[in-house]
Amino acid sequence: MNLIFLGPPGAGKGTLAAKAVDILKLPHISTGAIFRAAMAEGTPLGLKAKAIMEAGQLVDDETTIGLVKDRLAQDDVGGGYILDGFPRTIPQAEALAAFSKVQKVVNFDIPDETVLERLGGRRVCRKCGHNFHVIFDKPKTEGVCDHCGGEVYTRDDDKAEAIQKRLEVYRAQTAPLIDFYRAQGIMVDVDARPPVDQVVENFKKALGV
Repeated sequence: MNLIFLGPPGAGKGTLAAKAVDILKLPHISTGAIFRAAMAEGTPLGLKAKAIMEAGQLVDDETTIGLVKDRLAQDDVGGGYILDGFPRTIPQAEALAAFSKVQKVVNFDIPDETVLERLGGRRVCRKCGHNFHVIFDKPKTEGVCDHCGGEVYTRDDDKAEAIQKRLEVYRAQTAPLIDFYRAQGIMVDVDARPPVDQVVENFKKALGV
């Protein structure tokens, strides 16, 4: 089964993808991982993406699409895949359709206020990278990591203004894909607000697994 995961930042797509890999026995393919692998391998497209990123620019559609196409041609995706972070726009979705047929698109639905609560409350250890949360998973001592004693801080990405900006970009560029795929009859919606285990059950029901 060829799957796409859609949803705003903070919807928990990465966490759900890790669970879905175990349930469906399909590889989880994120654009970030594709970029890192191609750059590490020194492929022509990987080197091009590296130069663009080192210049502080966003990787263009043509390069991104080329990298995804190369990744989906590899042997491990013969039985299907879970694609996360691509497509981000309708032109990317149209390009994907030219070389891979998507069977289902899972929209992890979550309101903006829940995203702001989730991401705005996230705290990260500067030393070991462990994630905490001011509501759901506080460190035992405020500002100190339980695991390594490092400083626990708020990343710039998790500050309210940055989260709002990321949501605006998502709503403008990526949210139109929901209607695009719904019109094709391959969209399923999953409520991403409950705890992870419940979202996993909702996901399995939506796919009939």
